[in-house]
Amino acid sequence: MRNQEPENPIQTTLRILGGKWKPMILWHLHKSTLRFSELQKAIPAVSQKMLTQQLRELEQDGLVARTVYAEVPPRVEYSLHVYAQKAKPVIEAMAAWGKQHQQLSGDTPTPCPDTGR
Repeated sequence: MRNQEPENPIQTTLRILGGKWKPMILWHLHKSTLRFSELQKAIPAVSQKMLTQQLRELEQDGLVARTVYAEVPPRVEYSLHVYAQKAKPVIEAMAAWGKQHQQLSGDTPTPCPDTGR
């Protein structure tokens, strides 16, 4: 049995931040704390099941904080964990690169539901 080599730092980043929905979730949460329904509105193409799964994974990786308020009906809010603040430059760089790529390639940008931009 061979010793497993340490994971490449890019592999680690992609494992934690990669996928279709995690960057979008982090993008929206980097602007403000949101409830589940607000995240669904902000990312209408994601299913409820997938959003739940991705939020759980982000929570397990220490990027998203889930706060449950003892109210009737219960209120749950999601925000970036303090640790995730360090990922903000990565998310912002991804957005800037995507915007530049859209301009250079002539791609029509998909408007963001909450800003229209």
